[in-house]
Amino acid sequence: MSASNTVQTAKTAESEAPSGRMGDVAYTTIRKLILDNVWSAGYQATEAEVAAELGMSRTPVREALMKLQQEGLIKVTPRHGMQVLPISPEDMLQIYQILTSLEATAAELVAERGLDDASLKPLSDATAAMDAALQVDDLDAWAFADEQFHAHLLTLCGNEYLRNVVLNFWDRAHRARMVTLRMRPKPVHSTREHIELVAAIRSGDANLAGSVQRAHRKRAGTELLSLLNRLGLNRL
Repeated sequence: MSASNTVQTAKTAESEAPSGRMGDVAYTTIRKLILDNVWSAGYQATEAEVAAELGMSRTPVREALMKLQQEGLIKVTPRHGMQVLPISPEDMLQIYQILTSLEATAAELVAERGLDDASLKPLSDATAAMDAALQVDDLDAWAFADEQFHAHLLTLCGNEYLRNVVLNFWDRAHRARMVTLRMRPKPVHSTREHIELVAAIRSGDANLAGSVQRAHRKRAGTELLSLLNRLGLNRL
């Protein structure tokens, strides 16, 4: 979704949603603008400017900014507004260490549940969408399908606490992935690894599922960090 579409969605939501829900709409909209690098690291705006950009009143925007500050995505300074905080290669290293460990655990949990093909269909559909996107070199569609895969994996693991922790860090890594999406090799390896993970889960082999996901995350993290260092990208 483009920046204009994201903002238009917020304006429409404000006209339709109950007043108590507008803080959530503002939060979701601003967070997406940051994570998609529409508002990149260093972007600054006053509370009034953000409210005007979103076509919303200042109260829900203020609530959203406070929540985003607690998550570490922005810094709010009285009378000066908000500033989007950067993510460094060191941040990404630590984030990928978390993702590698917890997503491997999630994969093991899904395999242990012995889910049927119908339950696993969202994973299969996501890998098919990833493969189809590569066939037509649509990297944006590939990235969307990739995120859908991981979201479904976390839902299927059955551990809501694990899911919430991983999604928080997954969203932060999203910023770096989108910046470098067209700088990295075509994600053929990643697509194949997702297919291998689905096969391991379907077989009920928790150890194999965890191993496949752990290797996938380590490879992807190493690839991303090497690229950031090679290009001298010290902040995203």
